[in-house]
Amino acid sequence: MKLTWLGHACFLVEQEGYTILLDPYTGVEGYPPLMARGLAVHKILCSHDHFDHNAVDQAALLPEAPCPFAIHTVETFHDGQGGALRGRNTIHILSAGGVAVAHLGDLGHPLSAQQLAEIGPLDVALIPVGGTYTLDAKGAKAVCEALKPKCVIPMHYRHAPYGLPNVGGVEEFLALWPGERVVRLDGPSCEAGGLSGVAVPRFQEEV
Repeated sequence: MKLTWLGHACFLVEQEGYTILLDPYTGVEGYPPLMARGLAVHKILCSHDHFDHNAVDQAALLPEAPCPFAIHTVETFHDGQGGALRGRNTIHILSAGGVAVAHLGDLGHPLSAQQLAEIGPLDVALIPVGGTYTLDAKGAKAVCEALKPKCVIPMHYRHAPYGLPNVGGVEEFLALWPGERVVRLDGPSCEAGGLSGVAVPRFQEEV
C-alpha cells in the first residue's frame, strides 16, 4: 500500500492501481491548490465537513472499479468536549494486502477503550499533532501509545510557509520520541507495510 502526503491532513492511498484521496483541503496557507496537481481518484473520504478536510472538488473521480480496500470507520470528536466546540470526526481505517492504515482526521481527544478496540491493530497511524484544533504533541503521543501502530506519520502541523498559522509545528511531537525512532523520508511517498517508528514525509514542493 503506497501512501503519499499531499500536505496538511491530505493523503493519497494506492493499492493495485486503485486510489483513495483522504481529507482534501482548500484555502490552507502556503499550500498550492490540490486541483493544480490534476488529481483523478476512485474514491474521496473526508473525516469531517471543514474546508481544510472536505474540498472534494479538488480532484476528479475516475470510473468505478473494484476496490481492493476494506474500509471501516470509527466515530470520534473534533474536540475534548464531545463535539460541542467543533463537531464530530470520523476515523477511516483502510486495509489491503495485509496492511492496515488509520487516518485519524482532526481527532481532538484521547480514544476510549471501545474506540481502540474498534480501530484494531494498525501498521500505520496518520495522526494530527499541531494542536489548537486537534490533539497537541503530548496528546498525539498518548494516542499513539494507546494504538500501538508499527509506524506513526504526523500530519496537520505548520511547517512555514505551509499550514494553518495558529497550529504548532512537528518538532515538539518528534522530541517526545527517541531520536533513533524518527525517520525523515526523502520525499512525500512511502510503502505503508515497510515502515516502523515515526516517519516524517517531505512535502512535495520541499523535495
